[in-house]
Amino acid sequence: MIDIPESRDLVDGVWSACSEDLGFDLEDPATGEASVRARGTAPGRVAEALAAADRLAAPWAATAPERRAELLDAVAAELDRRIPKIVALESFATGVPVRQTTPLGTIVSGSFRLASAQLREGRLRTTEIREDGRAVEVHRLPRGPALCLVPWNAPAPMAAHKAASALAAGCPVILKVSEYAPHGSQVLAEVLHEVLPPGVFQFVQGGPRTGEQLVGDPRVRAVSFTGGPAAGRAVAAACVAGFRPAQLELGGNNPLVVLPDAAVEVAARAAADLLTTLNGQWCRALGRLLVPRDRLDELVAATGERLTALRAGDPLREDTDFGPLIHSTHVRRVREAVAAAGGRAVPYGAMPETGNFLAPTLITGIDLAEEIFGPVAAVVPYDTVEEAVTLANATPYGLEGYVVGADEERALAVARRVRAGEVKVNGSSVMSLHLFTPRPAWGLSGLGEEGTHETLRFFTNARVVGVEGGFSLHGRER
Repeated sequence: MIDIPESRDLVDGVWSACSEDLGFDLEDPATGEASVRARGTAPGRVAEALAAADRLAAPWAATAPERRAELLDAVAAELDRRIPKIVALESFATGVPVRQTTPLGTIVSGSFRLASAQLREGRLRTTEIREDGRAVEVHRLPRGPALCLVPWNAPAPMAAHKAASALAAGCPVILKVSEYAPHGSQVLAEVLHEVLPPGVFQFVQGGPRTGEQLVGDPRVRAVSFTGGPAAGRAVAAACVAGFRPAQLELGGNNPLVVLPDAAVEVAARAAADLLTTLNGQWCRALGRLLVPRDRLDELVAATGERLTALRAGDPLREDTDFGPLIHSTHVRRVREAVAAAGGRAVPYGAMPETGNFLAPTLITGIDLAEEIFGPVAAVVPYDTVEEAVTLANATPYGLEGYVVGADEERALAVARRVRAGEVKVNGSSVMSLHLFTPRPAWGLSGLGEEGTHETLRFFTNARVVGVEGGFSLHGRER
């Protein structure tokens, strides 16, 4: 049994036990049994966190970028030693196999190194030279207190990416993690507390009420949120009155287009991987498998064979391929969504009799209009590639797309027509195509772009300074 830390919050440099009872128990996903009571930060402590972030905005912004880079590197070095603890806690809390949380753990410390590197490269100040030889300076200045809100499927890596970028930009950070998986991020918070000046980083816990209190406060000057569309709309509505920027990543209903020339084993592997990575609990998971009509049976059979071969079990075991869903309430939601979808739902693989397990499922005979945040996808046949592109784009979402085909150039041509922020050809990794490319969201998938450079820019405002030259509109030389 893993040692679960007591739920604590960090406000203005002081740790305290979370005192709010959130009304439900967290669970051990592998058994379905209650593990600890879900607890959150009291409203008074949240108010103190907001006041501290506001008070520290000016001194942290005035800290030299070189000094901020040194501190972020120190955070990364200390995190390296605690990654095994973080990934084990993430695996226990979310049900994601530790063989998946372990490589994701590199993002936790790596995010702080990348943020530090951007400061050392001078990305907060650039210079443009006019035709007359004069320099125009572009200074990227911190917006002020930043709020980072992360979901439960890979909380510590997402928290690290957002917090590192905001801290590098010069913004004090308040991090609120999902009430369903706080443990790994709490270890991250411990390291930041040890290294950074008190109050520059704060960590609170809780549910929607805590989020509403934070987002609704005008002292928060920028909000980076990853989660569902309903909560995303609430964040956007709270920010719009004060024209505060919101970075929103809200999920997707992602297509995999299998082209007629695709090798069956390549297509089946991509489909199975996309369906079961993070146990299907990720925003870029497979939602709709688009296959040539005359190959439907063979592709479903081949994908089913791969799914059946997966070893389902305790996520903390190194030989587990597929784990349980995070909580029994989420299992019920996914089952209800499958039942409501209609069509013919076929589950694959042997699941343990106890725990929050739900077998990977392919549904034929229907298309899915909405995202099901679990290991479930619709199989949709097409007759022409033109129809496949139309089907791929027949969704209000636009986060991720996938294309599989033997002719790489042809597959790339199809990928360029898919309406999504990122489209991968012949690949199914959870990682981005490139470390320094943006991660955009289209349509209902959100607003703005995440990414190594983009998130740093999000937390800043530009100020342009220079000596003006040339002529006025009055036609006289200045």
